[in-house]
Parts: sequence; structure tokens; C-alpha cells
Amino acid sequence: MRVGVVTFPGTLDDRDAARAVRLAGGEPVALWHADADLHDVDAVVLPGGFSYGDYLRAGAIARFAPVMAPVVDAAKGGLPVLGICNGFQILTEAHLLPGSMIKNETRTFVCREQELTVENVDTAWTRGFTPGQRITIPLKNQDGQFVADEHTLDELEGEGRVVFRYEGHDPNGSRRRIAGISNEAGNVVGLMPHPEHAVEAGYGPDSAQGPRRGTDGLTLFTSVLQTMVG
Repeated sequence: MRVGVVTFPGTLDDRDAARAVRLAGGEPVALWHADADLHDVDAVVLPGGFSYGDYLRAGAIARFAPVMAPVVDAAKGGLPVLGICNGFQILTEAHLLPGSMIKNETRTFVCREQELTVENVDTAWTRGFTPGQRITIPLKNQDGQFVADEHTLDELEGEGRVVFRYEGHDPNGSRRRIAGISNEAGNVVGLMPHPEHAVEAGYGPDSAQGPRRGTDGLTLFTSVLQTMVG
């Protein structure tokens, strides 16, 4: 299965995302921000970084990159799309996901191993988890505070579209400790922590549950491959 990984000017984690796809058993396909089509990929990852230097707002300029037109159209048609950190910010700017990302409550860059609770296992990217499973993956951001009005937050909660929630300490002040959400169809998911940095034993944070070490993030990538197969 072919998973496109988009590179914008300022993207930092595209190679890590491509490696995660490869370790999960997929074929990573490099997509450039100026591409006019998605080259027949089966899913798309918008990786982390600082696209276009985060000028104006994080993700605000990347939202208008040529590649985003086919990404938006394909996502509305059911193509699985994952936005990680800056990718999550881009998805909110493109209105594929609701809410917005603003500066961390502490006004400082946060870099830590972060425990999450998996709240929704019915998305294209989380079907390999179990409900309520706790995972640990790295978090690194400065515009990671998820905000939305109360009506939107209630809607996300009521429809089960909160996919990941910060366990314990909320590192950036996100409303209701929300770390990741999905669209209504469940094919588009955005999260602030970085699953692509926890895909190989011995090189990521210890798992919150079970004997695995450092591989909690890999399940997002194996999940989407399972989704595409059937």
C-alpha cells in the first residue's frame, strides 16, 4: 500500500514518517508541496515541522500549497489522512478538522515523552488499538494548545471524535486535554504528539502498557494499512 508523505518548506519529520510507513509494511511515496496530484497514493501523512516558518499562524500558509487542493478533495472522498503536529495545524487551517492550535499555555516550547489515552479506535488510523489503551509517544511543539468553542467541544465529545487525550498532566493547556481528533467519517485524524518517533523497539519511550518498548506509535501506521486492505 502506498502512503504519501508531504514535504513543505520547513517540514522536519517527513523522513521519520516515511520510515514509520516502511516499518509498518507500507510503501512511502514522497509528495512535494508543489505537486498538483497525489500520484495514486492510498493514504496521506502531513508530518511535523514548521511549514513556511510558521509565519502568520502555524499551518496557515501550507494550507494554500498546491498539494493541499487534492489532499482536501481526496479526504472528503474518504482517503485516510493523518496530520502530525504541524500537520494537525494544517488540517485545522484547511477546515478538514475543527478548532485551532495556538501557543502553548506556558508560552514555551514543550519536548517530552507524553502518555496518551486512546479514546476512539474506530478511525482509519487507530483500529489496531484497544479502547482506553494508554500509549507513550514523544511530544514537541510550541503551538500545541487545541482550542475550540464549547459547542464544538461538546460536539466532538458527543460524537466520539476525540481520538487521543493527554493522560495526567496537560502539557500545553489544550481544552479538555484533547491531544487528537478525527473528522465525522473517521478517515482524517490529527494529533499533536509524534507517533513516527515511537516505531522501533529501543529507540522510543517505554510503552505505558505491556512489554513493548518504544513502539506505541507504530500502531497508527499499521492500522491504516489494515484499513486499506479491508
